[in-house]
Amino acid sequence: MKKCALLSLFVTLFCSVIFAKEKEKPQKADNDAAEALITYMKFRDSVDNAMQYESGLVKLENGKAILNLPSGFKFLNAAQSKFIVHDVWNNPGGEDVLGMIFPNNGGPFADSSYAFVVTYDAIGFVKDDDADDMDYEKMFKEEKEAEPAENAERVKKGYEPAFWIGWAQAPFYDSKNKVLHWAKELDFTNGDSTAAHTLNYDVRFLGRDGVLSLNAVAGIDELPLVKADIDKVLGMATFTAGNAYADFDSKTDQVAAYTVGGLVAGKVLAKVGFFALLLKFWKLIVIGLIAAGAGIKKFFFGKKEDTSVETYANEEPAALPNAEDSQENDGHQAN
Repeated sequence: MKKCALLSLFVTLFCSVIFAKEKEKPQKADNDAAEALITYMKFRDSVDNAMQYESGLVKLENGKAILNLPSGFKFLNAAQSKFIVHDVWNNPGGEDVLGMIFPNNGGPFADSSYAFVVTYDAIGFVKDDDADDMDYEKMFKEEKEAEPAENAERVKKGYEPAFWIGWAQAPFYDSKNKVLHWAKELDFTNGDSTAAHTLNYDVRFLGRDGVLSLNAVAGIDELPLVKADIDKVLGMATFTAGNAYADFDSKTDQVAAYTVGGLVAGKVLAKVGFFALLLKFWKLIVIGLIAAGAGIKKFFFGKKEDTSVETYANEEPAALPNAEDSQENDGHQAN
């Protein structure tokens, strides 16, 4: 069983431990809960203090694109973002993360906020011939029909089943700038009517040999926050010279198996798990693991005995783009 699949088990175990202790020794249970909360707060603060954000013009590690962050946003580089996604949020994978974009008041532990995780998928040149012909409501119905089989595969891989509730934002394709975005409302609660649904907001910038992806996962209640900022997010990315959509060479370049419609379908329900652990549940999980004991905590986080925030904080941060890089990359549009 994958570790992510144990999320509900650990929360239940945490509650059971606390309630049992309260029944036997109320004062000790209160002290343990308070100690766990303090430990969590220290961990949270140490991670927050270790992070070094960038602003303005940021060159992505793979050299395919740059981000021009407007006022109100900050960027976390690839190394730090992988640490957050994999080691702090405990999501599987994370190796392909190029960075994370937060609103200035956001962060890895922020409540009522969001983060766009930046990745690049070198799937080839994505044709957009079908963009105007896509029937997205029909797509939704077809994906719902395929959902039981996809969830069976998710369960086999150790993930919770996922259910696509509907479009939180209908797909829109900007044919001029070659930017596609949409949002889905997903249910990872496995039938718990009291639990909040998940917002999965995808922005895809089409390039010469692949797609730059900005993916935000938050609670569905954060949809208004994301919508308020989405126009700024859509204008952030610029491909570097030779990597834009217009640079495609049919004689030498690979064409992607997916079209624009295929990107939106994406079989996201089969692949989600990478961001299934939401920020808003992190506090409860950490406190639960601390209260339940180091053995469970070690099992959940793995056997990386020397992976500490203090060690990570002492690593040399990635350098900001220098003036020469900024001048070289300025002016190239994602077209």
